[in-house]
Formats: sequence, C-alpha cells, structure tokens
Amino acid sequence: MGFPRPGRSTERGEGQKPDDTNSADATLSRSDQPPSGPESAPETSEVDPPEMAPVLEDLAAAAEMEAEPENRRDLTMVRRIAVTAWFVLMGVHIALEGLAFDRTRLIILMCLGLAAASIGRRRFITIILDWAPFALILILYDWTRNIAQVVGMPTHWNLAIDFDAFLFGGITPTAWLQENLKQASPPWWEVIVSVVYMSYFIIPYAVAAWLWLKDRAAWRRYAACFVATTFLALVGYTLVPGAPPWAAARCTAAEVQDYPRDPICMYEPVAKEPGGLLGPLDNAHPDAEPYVERISARGWNFLNIHAASNLVTLGQGKSNLVAAIPSLHAGLTMLLALFMWPRVKALGKTLFMGYAFAMAFALVYSAEHYVFDIVLGWALAAAVIAAYQIVDRKYLIPRQKRLAAEAEAAGIDATGTESDGTESDREDPDAEKVSTPAS
Repeated sequence: MGFPRPGRSTERGEGQKPDDTNSADATLSRSDQPPSGPESAPETSEVDPPEMAPVLEDLAAAAEMEAEPENRRDLTMVRRIAVTAWFVLMGVHIALEGLAFDRTRLIILMCLGLAAASIGRRRFITIILDWAPFALILILYDWTRNIAQVVGMPTHWNLAIDFDAFLFGGITPTAWLQENLKQASPPWWEVIVSVVYMSYFIIPYAVAAWLWLKDRAAWRRYAACFVATTFLALVGYTLVPGAPPWAAARCTAAEVQDYPRDPICMYEPVAKEPGGLLGPLDNAHPDAEPYVERISARGWNFLNIHAASNLVTLGQGKSNLVAAIPSLHAGLTMLLALFMWPRVKALGKTLFMGYAFAMAFALVYSAEHYVFDIVLGWALAAAVIAAYQIVDRKYLIPRQKRLAAEAEAAGIDATGTESDGTESDREDPDAEKVSTPAS
C-alpha cells in the first residue's frame, strides 16, 4: 500500500510531547516545506491521491490500534460510523428475525457492537480474549442444564407450596395475585410484566457489555459472579428439582404422589380437579379462568405481537420445566443489583434494585416461580457477592498492589507505559473506571 502504516504519522522522538494534530494537518504541514531533493517527495503522492491518504490511514489504524493513548489516532468519526452501522444492522436483524433471546446469537451481536465502539480505544483482540471464554462457559451450561434428567432426583411438588403457605399465613401468593388481578384478556399493565420477564435474556448481558467498555477489571469480576451464580443454580435444581406453580395447578395430588419429573398432567391445559394442587380461584374478575395459569407471555398479545408470544412459549417448552429451585431469573437480577449497588449513584441503585423486585413480582404473578424460589435465588446472589468481596479483599486487591509496586520499581509509569515507550501488560490506561467499593 502506498499509505503509511498505522501509527507512523504519530511517531515521535524520545521526550517529544504528544501532538493532537491529526494526520491530515500533519501531511499539509509537511507539504508546505520546500523540497530539498527528489527523495523528499511525499510517500503517497505516486500511489494514492493526497486527499485520500488521511482516510486510508484512519481505516488502517482502526484495524490495528496502538495501545498508548498519546499515540492513538483520532478515529472518532470512524467509530461513530461503525456504531451507526451496528444500530442499522440491529434494526434489520430485529425486523427480520425478531429480538435475539438465545444467548449465543445475543453475545455475537453484542461483540459486533463492542468491536464498533472499540475503534480508536482498544485492540479488537481484547474482545475475543475476554468474551470467548465467557460465552463458551455459558454454552457449556446450556449443554448441561438438563443433567437433572440423568441424575433422576425426585421432583418436589409441595415443598414450595408449603413454604409459601407457612410464610403468608396459609395463602399461596401466586394464587392470590392471579385471583385478584388476572383478567380474561391481558390488561395493559401485563405488557410490563411480559417485558420485565423477557428482559432477563438481555439486560444482564447489556450491563456486562457496558461494564466491559467502562472498566474491564469490573467486567471480569461481574463475569465471574455471573458464571458462579449460573452454575450454582444448576447444582440446585439438579439436586432439588421443583415444579413451578403453573405445573402444580395442572396436576392433582394423586398424579404426583411418586414425585415424577415429567408427568402427563403437566401438558394438560386444565387439571382433573379444578386448580390442581393450588386449588380453585375465587376471581375478582369472574370472566377470568378459575385456576392458576402460566401467563408470562400474555402481555405481547395485548400489543398484538403474537410472534413474540409464540417465541416465548416455544423457548419455555424446550427448557427444563422443573428447574425452579432456585429461580435463576431472580438470582441474576438480584446479583446485578448487588454488584452495581456500590458502583452507581442513588438513581442507579433505585433502578437496579427496583428491577430485581419487579422481576420477582412478574415471576410470582405469572406462575413461573413461588416466593420460595425467589428467596433462594436472592440468597444465592448474596452469597456469591459476599464470596467475591472476600476474594477481592484478601487476594485480588493485595495482588494488584504488589504488581503496582513491582511495576513502579521496574520503571513503568502510571499510564502503563514503560520508560522506553513500549506497551505494558496492565489494564487499559484510558478506560473509564467504574467505582469500586472500598475494601
């Protein structure tokens, strides 16, 4: 190619101060100097038109970025174009394929967006180094989440019912909520219930992407907590399978007395005895069905988005139907709230914690989980956060301080650049740090 290698236009002699002048201005300033001989002609003049050289330099630099902030080219315009193209791609994808609720497709699309947002800020290879292991571990979870079928532990049909009745004075919250709130057709506010329920498949990953852009160290901690919560929940509902409320409402005590995992009654629309294990409902709205129903997708029907409702129903049918103890929906949303609590201001604390409670209401009202499942999910999230803070305080922070002291002794300055100008192995020096709780 006839244009300079990325970073060539910003190379400086030792001790020279950073220059904010862009490559185009630098080219013009060189062209204003009188030529001293044939060899002094600009390198691009014989191959590329002078007006194209800065554009080609920017595109090449976008693919291979130098690490030091003072050496980086200003690629703001290229980054904005790439991010805009990503939003267009997402719009086309949603129009043709719908929202990406499956984990693999969602992570791929997010990584494309991160690649666009990283232009001029980070090397693209960091996306692969960080996100590939995270994605592979979660794919492993998807492959192993039905291991409960192999283990063959008895399914609990009354455990959560008895706990909820004990906690609420003989009342099962799912039955009470549907008895007083459910209508024959979904009211407008069930749209919020359906959106909150489905947001579980997007919000935790979107926050992970935001953390990665702001502070990779915080992202690594969040990813570790996310994976730990996911696999500990897998252990829970493998060893203690539990039927959710909608399944209990379809089955009678005689049909589940042997603790079956997959009885035929789960696939019947109505139990032989009204209300099944949860009993019949005395509805405030007489036209509503007098038994507990699985209604987490009904809100989409209010908006006449039947494709979304069908997609949710299809996904639910492929999942582990008795993976209720603990609730991973509740666990991950509470994990998100607890992890972000010391990192955001009052509004952020309110939004994240409010999201966790809204998810809990959606799960109980829509008959996806009992309160028992929610409490265990929250306890799991709290235990993971407590363990992370202990590991952080006793091992990671002392290690970081030790490495910083060693780096300072080796002549590496605070920006992560060694005294000879080469890039060090340390965290991105220009990354916007998310505040971390004091240890």
